[in-house]
Amino acid sequence: MRVIGLMSGTSYDAIDAAAADLRIDGSDLLLRPLGTVTEPYESGLREALAAALPPAATTLAEVCRLDTHIGQAFAGAAVRAQRELCDGAAELIASHGQTVFHWTDEGHVRGTLQIGQPAWIAEATGLPVVADFRPRDIAAGGQGAPLVSLVDLLWLRGRPGTPVALNLGGIANLTAPDGTAFDTGPAGALIDAAVRRFTGRDFDADGALAARGTVHEPLLRRLLDEPYYARPAPKTTGKELFHEGYLRAALADFAPSAGEDVPLRDEDVVATLTRLTARTVADAVRSLNTGGPPGATASPHTAGPLSTSDTRRTSDTRRVTDDPRTSEARRTPDDPCTPDTRRAHDDPRTTDARRTSKAGRVTADRRTPEARHTPDSRRASDARRSLDAQPTPAPRPVTEVIASGGGTRNPVLMAMLRAELRGVPVRLSDGLGLPAAAKEAYAFAVLGFLTVHGLTGTDPRSTGARHARVLGSLTPGRGGFPPVPAGAKQPVRLVLV
Repeated sequence: MRVIGLMSGTSYDAIDAAAADLRIDGSDLLLRPLGTVTEPYESGLREALAAALPPAATTLAEVCRLDTHIGQAFAGAAVRAQRELCDGAAELIASHGQTVFHWTDEGHVRGTLQIGQPAWIAEATGLPVVADFRPRDIAAGGQGAPLVSLVDLLWLRGRPGTPVALNLGGIANLTAPDGTAFDTGPAGALIDAAVRRFTGRDFDADGALAARGTVHEPLLRRLLDEPYYARPAPKTTGKELFHEGYLRAALADFAPSAGEDVPLRDEDVVATLTRLTARTVADAVRSLNTGGPPGATASPHTAGPLSTSDTRRTSDTRRVTDDPRTSEARRTPDDPCTPDTRRAHDDPRTTDARRTSKAGRVTADRRTPEARHTPDSRRASDARRSLDAQPTPAPRPVTEVIASGGGTRNPVLMAMLRAELRGVPVRLSDGLGLPAAAKEAYAFAVLGFLTVHGLTGTDPRSTGARHARVLGSLTPGRGGFPPVPAGAKQPVRLVLV
């Protein structure tokens, strides 16, 4: 099936479209990338969106207008991808939409809102559209994020050692082979907010502003005191927390009126925020090695290298070679990343979501469009066994970090991250076949494909949901719903061809 995935992240600067041919072959999901295109938001739409996002107030009238205009922008990106990447032969669109609010309450996610009305996409392309992916996981008790974690788990399965997938968008998130996945904190969110405030530009192009600055250690310590970083996984965050007002409050403690002798330079603030991203990501990666609560970082005042006085010392974009600690012992058949885990049995150490999986049913309401593509109870049981019943291995040292997202284009951020994770190679996903700038768009193409085949799109270990669920809502195309073969099995590995 030829699928177009559409994604606009928390940086809300553009729509990424990725096209792929997808098919299931036994226990493998085969993906052939066809290419990507990026469609920037028109400046007026981007300004209207920025003005409506938290902590700003807005109206239902404005939300309605944005839902329409963003839906039309996504439709334009889909039409372009259909023409330029698919030769007019796409069969399905999977649209994440634009997140405008992710409602968290004391660590629990109560709801989420992605706008960009899929009817505009269906009307413009004539194709069925899967959208609104996140609410079903939240309804099942999950965080609704990071949803790309399932794709990361399938994609990295069988890779030697203990690889970790990292996405650097507005918010950073990571996925580990044991299913642990969570948002680590801001990636570009606070950096972009500072650059807009100081220069009027949207982001720190090539890390140029950070490269001229010096990390301000007191401000860094102040920012690292944020309670979110110490919360256990699963957890998720967004610009509901990390926005310009949050940054202003932190900087107020260092204004001359607050006793600071010399005002902070703009470039020092950007350098410090860039180090904040690198440090919190590295702390999160280190937490995976400890066996402690997943996602709980080490003390911000002691974790990681502290020689952060000058970002210019870290702007080296040297190649990072394989970690010599990566031994053949990590490539044995009992490695948690290998296909042997396909026969995993229930483990008494698993989470509540997995302990209750035998009582759950991965089924859907027969009255909904989703039910037309829902597997029967036997295949739903297969899905639970392949996703819910994976064993929880003992912690193993992370052997590599595979990064994607817009933040990978910031050489200062990447150099800082490599310095914080010295000894652990940091690679780009491009080297493994998925473009770093559009990996999430490919991931949503996969999730849409799974949905129309009635297959689950989450791993409860990653989102905290009670059970894996078929995700999304389906808007019919001109020919109705896409024809799919019967008897599809839940894949356990993603293979790029």
